[in-house]
Amino acid sequence: KKTLGNFSLSITLPLFFLTVLQKGLKENFADAQVSVVDCPDLTQEPFNFPAKGICGKPRIADVGGVPYLIPLVQKEKVYDLNTVAKDIELPGAFILGAGAASSKILGVNAELIPIVQTKSEKKPAVNGSYIAQINPADKGCLLEKYSSKYTDCEFGLLANLYASEGKPGKVIEVKANGRTGELNFVSCLRQTLEKHYGEKPVGMGGTFIIQKGKAKIHIMPPEFSACPLNTDEDVNNWLKFFEMKAPLICQPVIVSRDPGFDLRVEHTHCFSQHGEGGHYHQDTSPDSVQYLGYFQPAELLFRIDRPQETHLVGRD
Repeated sequence: KKTLGNFSLSITLPLFFLTVLQKGLKENFADAQVSVVDCPDLTQEPFNFPAKGICGKPRIADVGGVPYLIPLVQKEKVYDLNTVAKDIELPGAFILGAGAASSKILGVNAELIPIVQTKSEKKPAVNGSYIAQINPADKGCLLEKYSSKYTDCEFGLLANLYASEGKPGKVIEVKANGRTGELNFVSCLRQTLEKHYGEKPVGMGGTFIIQKGKAKIHIMPPEFSACPLNTDEDVNNWLKFFEMKAPLICQPVIVSRDPGFDLRVEHTHCFSQHGEGGHYHQDTSPDSVQYLGYFQPAELLFRIDRPQETHLVGRD
C-alpha cells in the first residue's frame, strides 16, 4: 500500500534554488522576494498551530486520490493521520495539508484542512484541523474547528500532506505582491521548479498567508454526486465556489512533477479567523493581493493506497 521515493533536492539549500524561485515568481508577480529565514513561531497568531515549526525530517505523503471521489464516491476509503505518520516512518509527525473530511464521522462531505500533531509514545495527538462545509442554513461557508465536535484524526478519500518533526529552523520565506500573470501562487512555484529541475521531482510544503485581497475558493457539497462526474466541467458544476477575503492561512503541498506515482502535484486548503475557508484556486484581486509564505523542501515522498483505476479529472 505504500511506495517510497526520494526527492532530488538536498535539504541543504543551494543558493541558486532561491534565485530560481524568485525569478519564476517575478514572471508572474509585480514584486517577489525569496530568502532563508528562521521559521516564525507557528504556535502564535495568525497560525495557532500545535507545533512551533515545519522543520525536521520533512516529507510528503499522497494518500488515496481523486478517483476515490469521482466519478462516483467510494465511502469505504477512510484513513487516520496517526496511522499515516507511522506509514511515513515519522510517528508523532506534525502534519499540514489538504484533504477530504471523513463522511463516516461527519455524516456529510466536507473539506478538511489538516493541522495535526500526531500521537507519539509519550503524547496524545493534538488536532488543530478545520473543516469547511456548506452551511445548511444559508448555503454559505461553515468553517469549524475540528476538535470542537470530534476527537479523532480521521479523513476520507484523499489527502496531500506535508509532514515534519514540527521543529523550529531555517525555512524559505516567499513574498509575492501584485499578480501580473495567469498562474496562481502555488502553480507559479510548482511550475518554476518543474521548469528548472525537469524530470527530477522536487517537493515542498509549509504554509502561506494571503495577507490582502480576495480569493476563489471551493467547498464540496454535503451530498456526494449520485450521477457520475466524468469531466472537469461536471466536477465544477458540482462544486460550490465562493470569493473569500484575506487574511487566509493556506496549507500547500507541491511536487514539481509526477515521477510515475499518480500524484496530485499541487493541492492547497485554507482557513481563517473570520469563518471562511476551503480549497484555494486563485486570488481574484490581482492588483492588491499580497502573499507571505514559509516553505521547506521535502526529502522523501510516500504514496499510500494509490488507486488501481485512475484518471486526471478533478485535479485542479
